[in-house]
Amino acid sequence: MTIDRRRFLTALGAGGAMTVAGARSAVAAPRRPLDAWPGRARGAAALPPDWQALRARLGERLVLPGDPDYPVARLGFNELNDGQLPAAVARCVSPGDVQACLEVARGHGVPIAARSGGHSYLGYSIPNAGLVIDVRLMAGVEVRPDGTALVGAGARLIEVYAALAAAGRLLPAGSCPTVGVGGLTLGGGIGVLTRKYGLTCDRLVGAEVVTADSSLREASAESEPDLYWALRGGGGGNFGVVTQFSFETAPAPGLTVFTMNFPAGSSEAVIGAWQPWVATAPFELWASCQVAGGTPPTCHIVGCWVGGEDSLRPLLARFVAAVGTEPTASRVLEKDYLDAMKFMAGCSTDTIAQCHPIFEGGILPRAAFVAVSRMLGPTPVDSAGVVELMAGRTGVSLLLDSLGGAVAELAPDATAFPHRSSLASAQVYAGTTQAGQEETTEVVDGIRDGLARLGAHGAYVNYIDASLPDWGRAYYGANLGRLQEVARCYDPDGVFAFPQSVVLA
Repeated sequence: MTIDRRRFLTALGAGGAMTVAGARSAVAAPRRPLDAWPGRARGAAALPPDWQALRARLGERLVLPGDPDYPVARLGFNELNDGQLPAAVARCVSPGDVQACLEVARGHGVPIAARSGGHSYLGYSIPNAGLVIDVRLMAGVEVRPDGTALVGAGARLIEVYAALAAAGRLLPAGSCPTVGVGGLTLGGGIGVLTRKYGLTCDRLVGAEVVTADSSLREASAESEPDLYWALRGGGGGNFGVVTQFSFETAPAPGLTVFTMNFPAGSSEAVIGAWQPWVATAPFELWASCQVAGGTPPTCHIVGCWVGGEDSLRPLLARFVAAVGTEPTASRVLEKDYLDAMKFMAGCSTDTIAQCHPIFEGGILPRAAFVAVSRMLGPTPVDSAGVVELMAGRTGVSLLLDSLGGAVAELAPDATAFPHRSSLASAQVYAGTTQAGQEETTEVVDGIRDGLARLGAHGAYVNYIDASLPDWGRAYYGANLGRLQEVARCYDPDGVFAFPQSVVLA
């Protein structure tokens, strides 16, 4: 069976249920209700947008409630956000379409949000009673002779990987095949090649952006440099609608993927050995430590090595020796770039088209889940404390994805992504249902807050979290003030305001 990347990674060796009894929606208990979206009109202060005027421009690509395509067009990835009902979904095919959307909707007090892959954990890309500027149809990928890739903002990662692989190139990015390149890049872009090649945003050399005043701008180191800085890790939705990215790619070498499952009762030793191992490993190594809650918690490792199996084996042997316990099962597989990305995505089908959502003709289901995050500091956290947090939490997974390497070579203020010294990101993930939301909120948030007590502060904006304490500083650190200045410069009227806009932090 083909499953989405997060369920694939958490299922490797976990052997437990993927759904938490009494689980919650990622937007079930936000601190700010959806009908109090920033900038939304109250009372009769503003007339609604003239949707028919926009339909005259877009035709059937403007989808309104009651239209046959609306039930699918309105959906995001997380099923728990299905209660959100946008007033309109505009399927844009050009920057001109985006400009037209803003001309019609701006100033009417309705939420306006861009949507690439629709994976916003809180459903911020499908605002209730708002306008979704859907850039999915702008999904072309062109690789130029110098290796620069021009990528439409609506391209899904599997499409980007396939096009780059055909040209013998790679881009470090995320693992879930249906994630849009837009949201991933704008929040930073953590993935399985980051230690060798950096974050996705580190490879960004330019972007085509429609700002709140409907201007089409080119953001790069030479043109609109403050906007360019903010787009590299400042979070999607804050500064405008990106319609195209320009990335510096790298030649695609052979890769080796691996998994190791460890026996119950060894999680403390595995976590304790994993942290110094990845901290001192060659940049070519990326490894994720996956802790499945239970009694006791269990642990497995998923990783990727830039190179062949022979050069990886000594590193794996060193790690196993540090753990002091042999894995109960392991796999080491040499693959080319595209097949390695498909393996990490949990989508090993030969047909790229099948690595798409069901409603786009693929075979990948949507998911119902809640996820929150922390960032591990430069020093290891107490492994016994981590195990204690996960004890008895059946159905909850903790994904520790290694950073360091090339990520740490840039200063925290070189881009908007501040977590350059972090050892790893920590994502708490739970498959869920609509029932019993409050109980799971407490469980998942409790683990997040427990990680903070262990020294894992900060958070990853692409794992956006409604109840995260001091979220502005957690996402952006010392870069928050500059980000707020950029947002106020390019969107002084809050056209793109949403509950966790940088200007509200």
